[in-house]
Amino acid sequence: MPQHILIAHDLRDTADMALCRASQLASQFNARLSVLHVLAPHTSEREQDQARRALDKSLSQYAPAGSQLLIRSGSKPSDVVLQQVSELRCDLLVLGGHQQRHDLFSGTSLGRIARSCPVPLLLVARNQFEPYQRALAAIDFSLCACSALGHAFELLPAQASIHALHVFEPSKGSPKQLEAQLATQQALIAQLLEDEAQNLPEHGPTLTHSVEQGGILRALQQHIKQHHSELLVLGSHGRSALSQALLGSLAQHFLHKAPCDVLVVR
Repeated sequence: MPQHILIAHDLRDTADMALCRASQLASQFNARLSVLHVLAPHTSEREQDQARRALDKSLSQYAPAGSQLLIRSGSKPSDVVLQQVSELRCDLLVLGGHQQRHDLFSGTSLGRIARSCPVPLLLVARNQFEPYQRALAAIDFSLCACSALGHAFELLPAQASIHALHVFEPSKGSPKQLEAQLATQQALIAQLLEDEAQNLPEHGPTLTHSVEQGGILRALQQHIKQHHSELLVLGSHGRSALSQALLGSLAQHFLHKAPCDVLVVR
């Protein structure tokens, strides 16, 4: 469970959404909360003062008492954020989601943070701030996917539920051969999750799973829509086909067009 949460705040409305979620999690886990804003180099004193006033207002409205405000400067905000994560020894980074591209935390900057962040990254896209109740985890046979599942398990309250979804594209064959491939994948995933459950806290969210054939992107989108998932959990490193996809177009898709909050774990 997180003990020190860092939120990178860029003064947009989505950043206040992220601050509300970070505050909820800080209260849930009695964790420290630090709020970071990165100024561009050579920002005027007037602009610095305006930014500080806006941040002070957001903190007074949404952050718990005792939250720390940090204002830093740098030409690459993503590098400053990653540096602060390490220096402050934070164990969860929170960002606001963007539906449109923005120079601060989208494009290559957001991708760089997602690839290099040493702690779980939570991208907030929903304007709802009750504790998470329904999470969807993309699962494969990589250590990273299993680690992501474990982090999600710790983040959700005991009355919540996590559904682990494994998607594979079967090789060509007869209907009988395709049925056998599905049965094999189902057996392997069932055994994997049974093994992983031994490492999870005894009292935690309900964990279910399923195996589907087809494309991973479409399967995740459909499940999120049908089951009203509030949090999508993704691993970002590994050697399996799913993990390789997450490093490319799949991760970029969900980071920039998040249908719900997204937790990315290396």
